[in-house]
Formats: sequence, C-alpha cells, structure tokens
Amino acid sequence: MTTTSASDELPGTTMSDEDYGALRASAALWAGTSVLITNRRGQVLIQRVGYRPTRLLPGGAVEKGESPAQAAAREVEEELGVTATVTRGLAIDWVSPAGATASPAVNFPGEILHVFDGGVWNEDQIAAIRPAPGEIEAVEFAEPADLPALMSPGDARRALSALRARIAGAGPVFLEDGLPIAPTVLDRVGVLRTSRARHHLLFHPVPVPGGLTVRQSWAWTFAPDGRVLVLLEPDTGAACLPGGTPEPEDHGDLEVTLFREAREEAAAALTGARYLGYLFDPTGPCARARYAAVLTNLGPASADPATGRTYTRILATPEQALEFFDWGPSAADQIRAVHRAREILGIPKAAHQPVTEVAGPASW
Repeated sequence: MTTTSASDELPGTTMSDEDYGALRASAALWAGTSVLITNRRGQVLIQRVGYRPTRLLPGGAVEKGESPAQAAAREVEEELGVTATVTRGLAIDWVSPAGATASPAVNFPGEILHVFDGGVWNEDQIAAIRPAPGEIEAVEFAEPADLPALMSPGDARRALSALRARIAGAGPVFLEDGLPIAPTVLDRVGVLRTSRARHHLLFHPVPVPGGLTVRQSWAWTFAPDGRVLVLLEPDTGAACLPGGTPEPEDHGDLEVTLFREAREEAAAALTGARYLGYLFDPTGPCARARYAAVLTNLGPASADPATGRTYTRILATPEQALEFFDWGPSAADQIRAVHRAREILGIPKAAHQPVTEVAGPASW
C-alpha cells in the first residue's frame, strides 16, 4: 500500500506506509494544554511550583490518547482539586524550539499548546481549590500587567494574548511563541500590558452632595447596537471612558463638561445624557460623576488638546468594557445603573460580538 500525501514529496512519487509514518514521526511535536481562569476582578490564576522559578497557568502535557480539552480538564482537577468542564478554546500557540525555556538536554522539538477558557470563578469556586501537594506550592491571582514579571516571557505573552482574545470575543487566536499572527486592535495597542485603573470606590446612584467637589464627569456612550465607546491610550494601552475634568468655562455644568471632553478627546458628539450617580473618592475628598448618553457621531480621530495623544477608539459591550478596569465591587452596581439608563434611552442590549475599532468618521 502506498501514500502520496507527504508535503515534501515531488508530484507523482509514492512512499510506503512505513516510510510515510517514519517521516511524520521525525517531525513530531509535543502537545500541551493550559487553562486561563480569572476571578471577578479580572485577575489571572497562576501557580507557584517547586520545579520552576516562574509562575504557570494550570496545565501540562497532553497524554497519549487524550484530546487537548480532556487534558485541560484533567490538569485542573489534578493541580487544583476542582472538577471542571472545558469546552471553549482561546488560543493555539506554536512554541518554537528557540522560544522555549527547556534545557538543551530535553531536545525540545517544538510544541502545539492549546489555551482553554476556564471561566470567571466566584468566591466559592476559589475557596474549593486544593493545590496538589508536592507539585503546586501556592495559587494566587495576579493583575494581567504583572504577568511578565511573574511568568517566563513566552508564558506571559501567551496568557495575555489568550486573555485579550477572550475579551475581544472574536474566537480562538493562532499564536507563534505567544504572539498572535493576526493581531486584534487590543493586541496592537497592548491592552492590559500596563496596570488597569484601580478605583475601588463606592457608587452612589444619587445627586452629588452640595459642597463635594466634582473632579470628573465620564459617560457610558451608547451606539445604536448597544455597545459603548472606549478610548485606549496609544502609548500605554490604558483605557478610559469619554469625559474628563470640569473646567471654568463649563460653569459647573457636568453635562457641558462631558460633551466638551468627549468632543476634544474622541471627536465624539453625544446627546440624551442621563445622570447615573457618582463615585466617592476619599482622596480630596471628591466625587467622580457617571452618566449614560447616546453616541451620534464620531469625527476624524485627532489629538486630545489636554494630553497630546490620539486615542484609539473602540466599540465594546459594557461587559467587555469592564474588563479594562479594576473597579472592585462597585462595578456591579454601576453596570446595573448603566443598563437601566440604556433601557430608558431606548437602546437595545448589545449582543455578544467582537470588539471593533472605529478609525475614521462614523455617524448613526
């Protein structure tokens, strides 16, 4: 019996099954798997092991006869003591011999490493973790921006690429040594490579008390499909919502501040502003006001006169947008207020869909 599907054969040549099998075996790669798990704050679960100086995602080698998904579920159970169903892939990484950290004695041939989505774990799931004795020394949750300092370079790149793929919502991505071969806007800007804004401030769905200075007026600005405008700093990847600091020419009108700032930093035209509430910031002390509004127009992107930076503009669901910030428990209260205002504004709830960049002018 002969085979003619070897990629390096000349047209018309044949090989025996034995020769073809030997040829393919000579090019064999390792197969591995890992699982990306986050907590409700968007921090990533990593493990400290005794045999490596750097942290790891849960995972390991795919054993003979296993599928990558089966291996991922087995590794989570063995390493964390938690039974999990793994069905959603985030990334497939080609780890080259040059991109690995294996000892030369291992003769590492390269690896195809699958990254699966382990989901967002709540407090009960986290409390149920029982690290494998003798293998897993500790389990911790780390800020995405801290992963490069805690993991090997390739592992950190892979984890961040997989996390961005989960947020972007466009499906699994293909990586080479941890980097996407077709970068999304989140990859290109480098979202999550710098620390997220950490504002664990209480949200109050009432007017700002008299005498409390307002330092910020931001808005959740809705496009007709229910997504909101998010601005990404081109030099850091940090995210913000449209809005900014009140100026004397605003005469204390926070809606005027909001419309002016949205126009200056994002070339965005808004209407139908609805007040949501404020965050109390004890440093000062001061208030940070929050609004919802309808996005009607985006002009050509231009530099913000206050910072000199030209923001990258994206549309994301409100839930995707939350992933860019570390707002603590009050985030849930704020998102409920956002959706109530969305309904009053007559905007539908956004379907799950990929994050998209708005590079040029747009109107609705």
